[in-house]
Amino acid sequence: MSNRLEQVWKAIDPLRLRTTLMEMIDIYSPSGKEEDIQLYLEEQLNLTGIPVVRQEVEEERYNLLTTMGNGIPELYLVGHVDTVAAWDIDEYAAVEEWGVIRGLGSADMKGGCAAMVEAWRALATLPEKERPSIGLLLVVGEEENGDGSMRFLQDQCPRQVIIGEPTSMRPAFNHYGYIEISLITQGRRIHSSLPELGHNAIESMLRVLLKLERSSLFDATPAKLVYSIREMSSSRAGFVVPDRCETMIDLHLSPDTDPVTVRRELETVLKNARKTIKDLDLEFDFAFESGGYQLVPDEALITTLEDVYPRLNLPLEFVPFRSHSDGNLFFQAGSKPLILGPGSLETAHTAEEQTSLAEVEAAARIYAALALQKSIATTAS
Repeated sequence: MSNRLEQVWKAIDPLRLRTTLMEMIDIYSPSGKEEDIQLYLEEQLNLTGIPVVRQEVEEERYNLLTTMGNGIPELYLVGHVDTVAAWDIDEYAAVEEWGVIRGLGSADMKGGCAAMVEAWRALATLPEKERPSIGLLLVVGEEENGDGSMRFLQDQCPRQVIIGEPTSMRPAFNHYGYIEISLITQGRRIHSSLPELGHNAIESMLRVLLKLERSSLFDATPAKLVYSIREMSSSRAGFVVPDRCETMIDLHLSPDTDPVTVRRELETVLKNARKTIKDLDLEFDFAFESGGYQLVPDEALITTLEDVYPRLNLPLEFVPFRSHSDGNLFFQAGSKPLILGPGSLETAHTAEEQTSLAEVEAAARIYAALALQKSIATTAS
């Protein structure tokens, strides 16, 4: 281990890191309402004496951006501060038990953000001439449309980013793609005691969903294409046959699956449903589409990970990241994103969301080690 890394690791303060994470979770910051947590993080980062810039995304919403070292950084640590809406507005705050932190955003991804802030504080203890050329970017809006990262990418595109999404500390150089589909069926409202005189929009929707499920696309292994009905709602007007039904579908595509091919086949299925399902009135929209990616990591990056993980008693296992993230946006812009962070997707967005303090501290140390590399380079395969 280099002297610089030893010095930085000694400067990492587990108690301070715990406090930062607990206080971040206690600040409610769903997408669109991130100002309070950005004010908190701006105050913490200002303690290093390194200037912090607010990058406006829209009124009262902004990214936080700070850099150290000489020149324009080729590496950025990137985290999103927003969360999904609370499952229970009275019980979203942080709770600690036996080294495990539970609470909204603990895994996705306030744990990763807290680790990045702690790594940044530790790196800032180096003499100015010894600091690496690196940036820290804390963005808004990832859980909705990625508008924070898109705003940053309008101005610059770093060669390498490390995004602290929850991977259980397993590096992800491969990333799934994502398609979001909106479906609307229309029917005819009638008193529910006379369904034969109306047309039930929910029944139409269920027939459409059966058509989709029977598509040859879903004959592939589940790891290739992950299909999830995320939302379904109908018109609510009392004791009547519903005349409208809306459904949102998520499709997560393995890194080697072309989203255009998948979309075209699904469009064919849905157009055919219009012809074969009696009296079907169907609208559909592919609301979002993003391809996955596969990266070949640079040998220097792998060498650093192979050196650091045993020191932290962590197994080094490479996995694809199965969800959508801002990593897709950075890759499309020309950057090479590594997804790596504490916590797991299994609990993210649930009432059981959690991460361990041990993983968050390990993440801070790994981020610091990667930042101190002389070069980080990856090439897309």
